[in-house]
Amino acid sequence: MGSWDPEKGSKGKKKKTYECEKPWIPWLLPTIVLANIIIFVLMMYTNNCPKNNKGSKGKCVARYLGRFSFQPSKENPLFGPSSNIMDKWGALQWSKVVHGKQGWRFITCLWLHGGLIHLFANVLSFVFIGIRHEQQFGYVRVGVIYLLSGFGGGILSSLFMQHTTTVGASGALFGLIGAMCSEFLTNWTIYTYKACLSWLYHLTIYFLLVA
Repeated sequence: MGSWDPEKGSKGKKKKTYECEKPWIPWLLPTIVLANIIIFVLMMYTNNCPKNNKGSKGKCVARYLGRFSFQPSKENPLFGPSSNIMDKWGALQWSKVVHGKQGWRFITCLWLHGGLIHLFANVLSFVFIGIRHEQQFGYVRVGVIYLLSGFGGGILSSLFMQHTTTVGASGALFGLIGAMCSEFLTNWTIYTYKACLSWLYHLTIYFLLVA
């Protein structure tokens, strides 16, 4: 008869032990959020509304911020820089992409924002949608979806809004939403009631932010 060993279990058989998996700590999307904030601050620094504003469209908003103050609300109601500054930083314009051969604007426009409100909405969307995605699928997949969706959104924007300057990562964020919807519809049978409510909650928050 086999002897009892508390380390090995009954009859000398080694007991199986399981180690808890370490939780994945997202880093890609928090880095993107931080980069967006830094770029917006630098863009406002170069904007320097008190010096460059001609006064034809009103006074700078929040002049106590000095060179970080915003353009007049008639020019930019989102509390941000002038269109000229956004253009210099790489905003997407159909004419410059097609006639000026500046295809790099499809990428640079993803890192720019039209104003503080625009930046705030995108940052919250990253927090509610993007970080959850990275925790679930990893930074490689999320990074690929983010870049491809943002690039595709820029192409559609330049085709259908040819006379408009475009900035922001809305296309990339909608790509993440599409990935979330696809994953949910594919695996909906394994979701619990609470998971469904959580998924709908995140989706609702995003559409409220971009509405």
